[in-house]
Amino acid sequence: MEDLPDVASFSTKLKNTLILYHNIEDDNWRVAKKTKDVTVWRKPSEEFNGYLYKAQGVVDDIVNTVIDHIRPGPFRLDWDRLMTSLDILKYFEENCCVMRYTTAGQLWDIISPREFVDFSYTVGYKEGLLSCGVSLDWSEKRPQFVRGFNHPCGWFCVPLNDNPDQSLLTGYIQTDLRGMIPQSAVDTAMASTLINFYGDLRKALKNE
Repeated sequence: MEDLPDVASFSTKLKNTLILYHNIEDDNWRVAKKTKDVTVWRKPSEEFNGYLYKAQGVVDDIVNTVIDHIRPGPFRLDWDRLMTSLDILKYFEENCCVMRYTTAGQLWDIISPREFVDFSYTVGYKEGLLSCGVSLDWSEKRPQFVRGFNHPCGWFCVPLNDNPDQSLLTGYIQTDLRGMIPQSAVDTAMASTLINFYGDLRKALKNE
């Protein structure tokens, strides 16, 4: 799928899928992991035989800065400890691209390094932004990596009503790591990875 048939309709469908996830009623989610400032929930995915994860926490910065650190660009590799490389393979416009990235091994390399090729799209949502993505069936593969697949995923970032210098960041992730991995290992890794994501992002924003 090196040539997307219709970028506009593809990106709109992706955005609408994420908005549907964002509107799922609270009682459909089960807490997977919780710290004092981040909560991770999960529910069975309708896309594959795994879970859709939801993560939420407050971040001490404005929406644009937070999303600039999350979407494909120069900031992400500097702070995301899981990501080991990131390349933009194709630009469609400023807020829309195809990216290839690799991730480090996890759980003492029970989960080996992975490679993903994702379509990424950032768009306005209410008073904030949504940065979303989905993996593509990209034919070029590198033998040293297992190719994982991200089903529709994304990050909603909106300013807090009582303090616009802080943002509420809510993520939806459903990653099929593929390969021969016990599902229990995947579940442990996903919840911890999302908690760490918030911690690393907060440190990066604080140090700027």
